[in-house]
Amino acid sequence: MTERSIAAYDISQRVKTYDADMELMHPNRSKMVQVALEVLPFPKTAALRAIDLGIGTGYFTQRFLNNFPNSRVLGIDGAQAMIELAKARLRSLASRVQFVIGDFRQLQELAPGASTIDIVFSAYALHHLSRADKETVLRQVIELLVPGGWFVNADLIVAGSPELESLLQEIRVTGIVERARGSDNRFTDSASTRRFLADLEKNERDQPLTLAEDLKVLRGSGLKNVSAFWLEYRELVSAGQK
Repeated sequence: MTERSIAAYDISQRVKTYDADMELMHPNRSKMVQVALEVLPFPKTAALRAIDLGIGTGYFTQRFLNNFPNSRVLGIDGAQAMIELAKARLRSLASRVQFVIGDFRQLQELAPGASTIDIVFSAYALHHLSRADKETVLRQVIELLVPGGWFVNADLIVAGSPELESLLQEIRVTGIVERARGSDNRFTDSASTRRFLADLEKNERDQPLTLAEDLKVLRGSGLKNVSAFWLEYRELVSAGQK
C-alpha cells in the first residue's frame, strides 16, 4: 500500500466502521473468501505456512485459520489500528498469527526466507498499489512460495471501458443505497453515495486493474494455472500456483 493509503487506514474512526462499511459496500466479501479457500488444494489437516497481505481486521485470516486448524499466518499491515482490531477479532486464534506492521511492498524484508511459504493470500488490499508496485510484490511472493505454493487474491477490478465502468458503478451505488435503507447519512441517496465513494477512492489511492491486466500481471510474475475463479461486476477472485 502507498503511504497515503496506509495513513487512511490508521485513523480510529475509519477502523471502527470498517467491517460495517464492508457489509454495505462489498456484500460479496464472504463469498469471495469462501471461493479463495475452496481453490486451495490442500487437506484441512495440513500444517500450512501462510502470509496475509493487508490483514486488516483479520477477516480473511480468521476464515483461513478456521479452515486449516493446524496452520499459521504471518499477518502484515501498515496500520497499527488495523492490527489491533485484527487481534481483537481473532482472540484465541491470534496465538497462531505473527503480526507485522509494515509496508508489504517490502515483503522480503518483513517475511521469512525464500521458498518457506505455502500460501500468500490477500483481500481488498492490492488495488491500492500501482501496477508496477503490484508486479514488484508478486515477484517477492514468488520468491517466498515453496514449489507448488499458491497465491490467491480477492480484490477489486475496473471495467475495460468508461461506459461499462459507469454502468457497473451505477449498479454498485444502487445496491449500497438499498442495503443502507436510510440508516447511514453517507448513503441516503445516489448523490451522497457517489460523493462518498469518490472521496474514499481518492483518499485511499485506489488503482484497480482490468480483469485482463490483473491476470496478465499474475502470469507475468511466473505463476502458472492462473485463472479468474470468481467474478461479479467489479470484484474478482484470482489465483495462481508457483
